[in-house]
Amino acid sequence: MVHGELWTIKELFVLPNEYIYWSIQIVMYPYMTGLVAGAFVLSSLYHVFNVERLKGIARFALVFSFALLPVAMLPLTLHLQQPLRGSHVLMTPHFTSAISAFGIVFMTYGAIVAAEIWFVYRRHIVESIAALSAKATRGVGDNLLLRIHQVISLGATDLSEDALRADHKAVRFLAALGIPVACFLHGYAGFIFGSVKANALWLTPLMPVIFICSAVVSGIALCILSYAVFMTIRARIAQRGGVAHRSGESTSGIQNDEIRSTTRYLLLFMMLAITLELLDVIFRGYTAVKSWDILREVIYDKDFTKIFVLQYGLGNVLPLILLLVPGLTTRRACIACVMVLFGVLMMRWNVVIGGQAFSLTFAGFMEYHLPIIPTSLETFREGLFGALLVAVTPFVLFYFLNKIFPAFPRKTPN
Repeated sequence: MVHGELWTIKELFVLPNEYIYWSIQIVMYPYMTGLVAGAFVLSSLYHVFNVERLKGIARFALVFSFALLPVAMLPLTLHLQQPLRGSHVLMTPHFTSAISAFGIVFMTYGAIVAAEIWFVYRRHIVESIAALSAKATRGVGDNLLLRIHQVISLGATDLSEDALRADHKAVRFLAALGIPVACFLHGYAGFIFGSVKANALWLTPLMPVIFICSAVVSGIALCILSYAVFMTIRARIAQRGGVAHRSGESTSGIQNDEIRSTTRYLLLFMMLAITLELLDVIFRGYTAVKSWDILREVIYDKDFTKIFVLQYGLGNVLPLILLLVPGLTTRRACIACVMVLFGVLMMRWNVVIGGQAFSLTFAGFMEYHLPIIPTSLETFREGLFGALLVAVTPFVLFYFLNKIFPAFPRKTPN
């Protein structure tokens, strides 16, 4: 059976060898890389521009970005018919291939984030080593954590004022360096689509810029939502443990202020992303190239609900209204962020799936039927459960990373 035949529904005049080859995992791939880039940009707003109100959520965004990073490659690995071939990109780097260039940028970005986390948490690592070593009795978990901290400390135990000042300078430099690298990391995904001359929907120089703006939007929205949920859970656990007053004050005061401040940057990037996307649609209609007839039918007929109702209406207009109405609360901000994340996902869906919806004959259409119940390994990887696996994995990684690099406010500042 040909790859793609299981989930492709054909209509009218479609060539026999045409199928929707890029399915849900190729939708998840730019979506996850966008979350990585957006979360890092949010953390850099504090480290580079000294936005003090974002201090807590910026620390969380940095660790969360590191948890998202390995998952950026997971959709491609699941999509490959031979997953072991994915490592060839990293073993044979060169800039004549966009995919290979991504491997270089990906490794560079990973090194920048890892180094920044090390400098941010170096003081915590050294103090944790001292505290765990001073314990008279240590359990298995404490011993494991001590060994991990001893390894990642790299022997740098100097906590003098000069050393901490140097750490701060290194963090600021790495954060500033990481912003263009993070944008290039995700902008490359838009470049991949925008440079495909054989596809009329993808061929536009605005595609990389649109991808970058929507990436920052999705990353900030996910950080706001996750931070609010995790802080609320921590507050409730703390209340049950008998420290209700201190935790309640933290979550209701500092958290709400951070979220309101962060939503301002979310609104800024949302307006920029929406403007670029609408500009692209208007430009296509104005130029009316040869392929516009089939594109118009896809955009305004076949995918009208997905584009204008789900992506723009539910994913853009409604969140904008919720965020612009005075008296913004954390709950309303979280609801808006859920809609924003859905809107960006639909944008990725409409680009990847919508770009394959019309035949090269310009006279037929194809529809992607997402496999819900996996009946084989292929329908699992390219279906709903494969997408859920990709979506859940960063939170699992974040749980363990948070044990080593505490992402939430502690007594020890940095």
